[in-house]
Amino acid sequence: MSDTADPVTDHVHHNSWSANLEGPEHADDRELVVSQAVEAVERTASGHHVNLVTHENHGHPESYLFEALEARVDSVEIEYVERCGCGGYVTRVHV
Repeated sequence: MSDTADPVTDHVHHNSWSANLEGPEHADDRELVVSQAVEAVERTASGHHVNLVTHENHGHPESYLFEALEARVDSVEIEYVERCGCGGYVTRVHV
């Protein structure tokens, strides 16, 4: 995992929001993507959702992210939304 990556957020979001997990530091570091996705979900208040925008290099998030989130975060609903015009993927996690 990258030692230089900035945190995905620094506070709990009491609204729906998007977490950018497609920066250059994410391109070759799937572990960073997963750990920051978990952090983003944990920092989303109940009753809201976070859109996890993941780097295209890792492929469809269902192949690696869904199971990791389900194993590490309780009581969430995960849905694939779409592929971005930039090539990344959007996954919505309802908390």
